[in-house]
Amino acid sequence: MAKHLESGHAAERLARGRLERRGLVWIASNYRCRLGELDLVMADASMLVVVEVRYRRHTRMMNPCESLTVGKLRRVALATRHFLHRHPRWRDAPVRFDVVAIHGPLEEARMNWIRGAFTIDDL
Repeated sequence: MAKHLESGHAAERLARGRLERRGLVWIASNYRCRLGELDLVMADASMLVVVEVRYRRHTRMMNPCESLTVGKLRRVALATRHFLHRHPRWRDAPVRFDVVAIHGPLEEARMNWIRGAFTIDDL
């Protein structure tokens, strides 16, 4: 596996662990369809939480949140619709889109969890 993919998966594991410690329940990781990919799908009580994990080892050029583009957010929204279609249990649940921004070396990374970072209406 390419180095950047390895660090991306490690960052997703870090984010998942932190969110689970905060009470969210893991449903899926790296949910893929032809429309896009969801890094983490979790539940917060009866709410479905789609989490986009952004990792940057160095923030000299841009912080992790600045790497989110409108196109990426649209793909997340489309993949979420696909997930809801394939998983009827969650079809009527409210959906929240969170971002976990991670920066620094993974061994001592700093995380910023942004609840409700965007909505489908934003796109």
